[in-house]
Amino acid sequence: MPLILRLLAIFACGAAGGVVAWLTVSWLGGTGVGGGIASAMIGAFLAASLWVGGVAFIDTVKRGR
Repeated sequence: MPLILRLLAIFACGAAGGVVAWLTVSWLGGTGVGGGIASAMIGAFLAASLWVGGVAFIDTVKRGR
C-alpha cells in the first residue's frame, strides 16, 4: 500500500506542476517550441518542489514537531 500511495503522490505532484506550468505559459502567450520548453521547465521545477515540500512536511509530522 505505501508504494501505491507514493506513486499517487508522484502523479499528483506531476499533474499539478504540469497544469500550473501550462496555465502560466498560456497566460504569458507562449506558443510553439518555446512555449513547450518553458512549460516543461516550469512544470518540472514545480513538480519537484511540491514533492520535496510534501516529503519535508510528512517528515516533520512524523517527528512530532
